[in-house]
Amino acid sequence: MSTTFGFPSFNKTQNHQTYNDLAQTIANTTNQLTPVRVKSIILNQDHPLFKELGEWNSLGAIEFEPVNNPSGKSNILSIAYPLLPNNKNFPLINEIVFLMPLPSVGIGSTWSAARLYYINIVSLWNHPHHNAYPENSNAAPPSQVKDYTQTQVGSIRRITDQSTEIFLGQTFKERSNIHPLLPFEGDVIQEGRWGNSIRFGSTVRRAGEYNNWSSFGLDGDPIIILRNGQPKNVSEEGWIPITENINKDLSSIYSTSTQKIPLEASSTDYTSYKNNSPTNPKEYSNSSQIILNSGRLVFNTTEDHILLSSKKSINLNAISSVNIDAPNTIIQSNNVYLGSKNATESVLLGDTTVYLLKTLIKNLNSFVTVCSTLTSTPPGTPLGPLNAVSSQLNTTLEQINTNLDNIKSKYVKTI
Repeated sequence: MSTTFGFPSFNKTQNHQTYNDLAQTIANTTNQLTPVRVKSIILNQDHPLFKELGEWNSLGAIEFEPVNNPSGKSNILSIAYPLLPNNKNFPLINEIVFLMPLPSVGIGSTWSAARLYYINIVSLWNHPHHNAYPENSNAAPPSQVKDYTQTQVGSIRRITDQSTEIFLGQTFKERSNIHPLLPFEGDVIQEGRWGNSIRFGSTVRRAGEYNNWSSFGLDGDPIIILRNGQPKNVSEEGWIPITENINKDLSSIYSTSTQKIPLEASSTDYTSYKNNSPTNPKEYSNSSQIILNSGRLVFNTTEDHILLSSKKSINLNAISSVNIDAPNTIIQSNNVYLGSKNATESVLLGDTTVYLLKTLIKNLNSFVTVCSTLTSTPPGTPLGPLNAVSSQLNTTLEQINTNLDNIKSKYVKTI
């Protein structure tokens, strides 16, 4: 009895495959990669074979047919599964992939148990956006027939009418303005289909005119560039390679070593510094740095702190304002300057000031009360009570005068 090891689709999958002679032929082939055309792919529960092939265990599985078999000539399509579990690079419909037979989950029952796996989308157009080819290129509109026939004789495929009629999937719509990245010697590049990419590159001084990170440093100084989205005003000539542009790409993260990155910062007003103000970002090359650039940045924690730590200073620079909204705002510093780096006026200690003023008012009230009720009989007789309260007020005023300097803040200065 066959053991499925928790994959109930195994037997069904095997039966599904044996219906087609192509699958059996490929399965019997050893040490050979077989190219096939993708006809459908399971990406969610809406696919007709989702339940039959094991529900969520079937994600990425494709139906395929021979490259030279036009659609409709085969009533039963064969199944293949993605080879790599941790690297998802799912093909589009009408793209071509390589197949190979390898062990299946039934290997626990018999050492010969196998099924088909696919790897590597064939790079027909050598372009990251898509590499599909129509089943019958002559059936396409005349302008697109020219695209494909010219390609067949060695010309570059150039889409001039925004898209092709190749069916690529339910939601994938071809864009003619998606550009590949221009590579440089030694680069390792991972490109998505929509102008998003990661480049593991380096300074290439001789290529400085083609990229904006090689004007400073030495050849081979490493750099990592993560880019999500090419410039909005990019050329419609999507076959021409481009390089990253930190000021125009939609979002970027640059991890540098010695490079000088020409970032046009939104604000570079450093007048709050008395000396040693920060270097303008586009001129900095003193050490490695990480640059994040996007239309908006959000830093959020759900359990613990956000910690900003710096060997020198932390600069908050904005065109409009710097706002702090919190139940408590605590600043611990030896000196706090408000309004200007040259502020000299001391801020008063509120509680101490209020206490001294209340003491003064209380004594003045006592003095006024005595004065308002005191009479002199006979005329010229010394006013003993008035003299006493006056003496007390004089002592209090002297104490207040002595303590006036103590109501000033030693650390917070303003203008």
